Amino acid sequence: MTEQSGKRSPSPVKGPIGAARRAGRRLSALTGHAVDGVSAVGPSEDGWRVRVDVIEVPRIPDTTSLMATYEVDLDHDGRLLQYERVRRYRRCATDD
Repeated sequence: MTEQSGKRSPSPVKGPIGAARRAGRRLSALTGHAVDGVSAVGPSEDGWRVRVDVIEVPRIPDTTSLMATYEVDLDHDGRLLQYERVRRYRRCATDD
């Protein structure tokens, strides 16, 4: 806890799995989109950069759902620094 605020400081992110989990939770809380998976995770100068795949528009059948990939930057303590949608696609689409 910090003495002045009485609030807990976030614990440091423990490796790529911890970074992926935190990025997914933070992004889902902000956007309201369900996380479908993580397509990339790696260290950055300020902490971690994670690519999170989400379901933006669920449809039936689910192969027609609209998906998106967001790039999420976290600091070393797992706090969200920024996020940006970098791709939007149908679930059944493949990369060129």
